[in-house]
Amino acid sequence: MKVIKFGGSSVANAENIKKVVNIINQPQYQSTIVVVSALGGVTDLLISVGTDAANAKEQYKETLLNLEKRHIETVQALLPINNQSACISSVKQSFNELEDICEGVFRLGELSGRTKDRIISFGELLSSKIIYFYIQSTGSKIGWIDSRKAIKTNSNFGFAAVDFAATTESIKAIVAASSNTLFIAPGFIASDSNGFTTTLGRGGSDYTASIYAAAVHAEAVEIWTDVTGMMTADPRWVANARTIPHTSYREAMELSHFGAKVIYPPTIQPAMDQNIPIWIKNTFAPSEAGTLIENKPSEEGEIITGISSINQIALLSLEGSGMVGIPGFSKRLFEALANEQVNVILITQSSSEHSICVAVNTVDVAKAKAAVDNAFEIELMSKKVEPLKVEKELSIIALVGDKMKSHPGIAGRMFSALGRNGINIRAIAQGSSERNISAVVSFNDIKKAVNVLHEAFFETSHKQLNVFICGAGNVGGKLIDQIQQQQAYLLQNLNLQVRVTGIATSKKMLFVDNGNEIDVSHWKDALVNAETMSLQGFVDGIIAKNLRNSVFVDVTANAEVAGVYAQLLSKSIAVVACNKIAASSVYTNYQHLKSLAKEYNVPYLFETNVGAGLPVIGTLNDLIKSGDRINKIQAVLSGTLNFVFNNYDGTKPFAQVVKQAQDEGYTEPDPRLDLGGTDVMRKIMILAREAGNKMEMEDITNNGFLPAACFEGSVADFYIAMEKHEAHFKALYDAAAAKNCKLKFVAQFENGKASVGLQHIPSNSDFYHLYGKDNIVLFYTQRYPEQPMVVKGAGAGADVTASGVFADIMRVTAP
Repeated sequence: MKVIKFGGSSVANAENIKKVVNIINQPQYQSTIVVVSALGGVTDLLISVGTDAANAKEQYKETLLNLEKRHIETVQALLPINNQSACISSVKQSFNELEDICEGVFRLGELSGRTKDRIISFGELLSSKIIYFYIQSTGSKIGWIDSRKAIKTNSNFGFAAVDFAATTESIKAIVAASSNTLFIAPGFIASDSNGFTTTLGRGGSDYTASIYAAAVHAEAVEIWTDVTGMMTADPRWVANARTIPHTSYREAMELSHFGAKVIYPPTIQPAMDQNIPIWIKNTFAPSEAGTLIENKPSEEGEIITGISSINQIALLSLEGSGMVGIPGFSKRLFEALANEQVNVILITQSSSEHSICVAVNTVDVAKAKAAVDNAFEIELMSKKVEPLKVEKELSIIALVGDKMKSHPGIAGRMFSALGRNGINIRAIAQGSSERNISAVVSFNDIKKAVNVLHEAFFETSHKQLNVFICGAGNVGGKLIDQIQQQQAYLLQNLNLQVRVTGIATSKKMLFVDNGNEIDVSHWKDALVNAETMSLQGFVDGIIAKNLRNSVFVDVTANAEVAGVYAQLLSKSIAVVACNKIAASSVYTNYQHLKSLAKEYNVPYLFETNVGAGLPVIGTLNDLIKSGDRINKIQAVLSGTLNFVFNNYDGTKPFAQVVKQAQDEGYTEPDPRLDLGGTDVMRKIMILAREAGNKMEMEDITNNGFLPAACFEGSVADFYIAMEKHEAHFKALYDAAAAKNCKLKFVAQFENGKASVGLQHIPSNSDFYHLYGKDNIVLFYTQRYPEQPMVVKGAGAGADVTASGVFADIMRVTAP
């Protein structure tokens, strides 16, 4: 014999009930006990009926009428007209009885646990009777079992404990006395020794099925629901959650205890005691295999079986020096909570015995606090114990797996993954079986935490990166194009899903909700109807979304944008900056940002601040990390200036060459930042700082070449001034040419001092053969004292700069 159970969603309406009966009519279920829940949502409505009646709210009558109408309509949709009368009569009789009970509650203004159980029992009684009559109308022979007569419990109404000896006896007797081999029974309900109706707790229909299975030594229990088995995580939160094909009883118990609602936790024990396998199946996809729960763990597969969570948790912390070395404190705490029937979900205690904290359901906080305050009244008055600390808005996340015991490092991976994503852990617990590691986190972080851990343990072939781009101009636009071009490649070859989830310009900002991403092939069109840009609004949106592996990409030259890095880093959001302003700001701010990145274990990368797409900063960092020391840096760091002096020979005006450089995208918006040396000063300062030196802009000597008049007025005025001083620029060129030299704007750092300026470069110099917009950096170190480490290549241009930013984004994914 088998026992199969169908949940509320499976019997929500006539259409679904027909699917259920199609399953029951399969040959393998000829000898079966079918357990059913109430029609979907009915139990909650019956609870509200009882509550409203007790509170003298006459709307309970309307709710009852609607419930009666729904059940009769279900009968009419299922049964042929000539078979309806007996079933409808049964339904009406039940609602008449229910109405009488509720009227009594209304008049008394009181709803006892016993009466509440009686009211909500009608849900399963009605659904089981309707399905019983429907199966009979199809010509099948079936018996109806009243679970109140079959299952015996104590009188703990609302969550009654089963008397298994008496229950087994009565179920066996009922089945043996019938000539039927197919039975249907209401789930969730039972009765005490006085015959009063009791219930087995919300979700108790699963438990009912397991109780019947244990009594008749069934070959299997099947729990039919609306999902295809137990999942590695909640599929509403994790898009890539997948079915667990096989798990052990104990793993399933841990998962169900920590929030996996596919199966009610007490269900497993009766089946486990009799070694009866449990299948979780999908009513709406009956051909799917589902999940098998049995007495042995899977021989292959993941170390972690699943990730579960419980929400609406509060943490109660009892602390005090008076607890140290005094036996009995824990006992008194748990006794106080137990006396108030407060369920303790998680326990953790410091090794110093100075504190102990427990996690409970938020709804129990008030009575839990009152109980603890009362139990420790004397210690609180004498200040041996501090007042009970209560933290709400928390959740518990749990990793579950039988194989965790034999695999070291699981806890490390768990906490490392959470830490990298800025998820603070309030408490930790691990069972002695090492089958479960639980952590208490903020409720606001739970969805992110589940996704982070699912990615870490189940999606080793797939990592998601959420990119928020601020600045969609020349470089930003190229970056988005490059991301679009590479998305398929990265997913296929590097198992990396790069999602653009936010774009901001000076006027508009765009987010995509519900776990989607921006269609980067039409991002410009999407921005047209986006909301008005607010920098703080954009930052707040990134923080509020709380997505895993988030990266803020600054592709602007805006000081205000550079000012938000600290907010983002302190929320464990990586920052990739093309913008040089932050790294070249006052040293204390530069150091603060670096410290935040270290403190919150999150990347702050700005490779393109020097050399665009060239690996200048990365090379320098690698030298330092490997134990080398920088003696001297010499560099041509301005692609703009190199372009200008490579193209200026006096045959056309200097101003015209500069304008060409600007038109081709090599200069800053204000070319004077390049030609005046400010941009190069910033770059050499950044390199000096990355080499470990404290340096400010005023510490750098700038041997400029522009006449003072060029710095007055607007950019337009600058071009006019250059035209007026053409003779000056021609003289600079001629002086270098006379020595068979070229003009290069060179930056240098040595012995703690830095300078920038125009130099005559002879033909034997590394700088002489530097063409177009190329940059070159020479690192003279302890290991490279005479022949320097050379980094050379294109140092300006939207494409190469965007590629450098993209490379930094890829570095964020590194462990």
